[in-house]
Amino acid sequence: MWPWEHLAVGYLGYSLAVHLLGRRAPGDAAVVALAVGTQFPDLVDKPLAWGPGVLPSGYSLGHSAFAAVPLTLLAVAVAYRLGRAQVGVAFGFGYLSHLPGDVVYPWLTGGDLAPTILLWPLVPASDAATGTGLLEAVRTLVGRYGAELASGDLGAYLAIEVGLLASVLVVWLLDGTPPLRAVWSRIVGPGAGEETS
Repeated sequence: MWPWEHLAVGYLGYSLAVHLLGRRAPGDAAVVALAVGTQFPDLVDKPLAWGPGVLPSGYSLGHSAFAAVPLTLLAVAVAYRLGRAQVGVAFGFGYLSHLPGDVVYPWLTGGDLAPTILLWPLVPASDAATGTGLLEAVRTLVGRYGAELASGDLGAYLAIEVGLLASVLVVWLLDGTPPLRAVWSRIVGPGAGEETS
């Protein structure tokens, strides 16, 4: 999945959970932690596999359930000790939402489900881009994506993509645009935009 797709899926799920459990919109700090969590497996695996080749694949350590579960529990525990439990939960939610997305994504694009990526190192990982250089691997993937978009032969995938991005935009706006609202209020100051008498 692309980074924006992971973010969209994570945000939609987290917002729904927060609304169901707390009947409120997600908090600003929690949304930042959620965003980092939705990208975390790729931030670990891709640079370490595609760059120096330290990891065997762009789907290895960070995507492994054997790392994801303990790291999520650690994040929640540390955040709880710091009095920021919601931030740890949001990071963990984002991290764990990333994994099923990468399992299902190949199927959505015409391939097979990929559950074995969650089982590294018990199931060996393979990735042709390993050691090719991070920028070259990204350039190749973006080029392939651009060519697929230009071909016009996307059908269901494009409908899902547009629907996902439109849905997350609507939900984010209804939630009050966290954390943008906090940044904006710091830039313009409290009470900005209010009419004076």
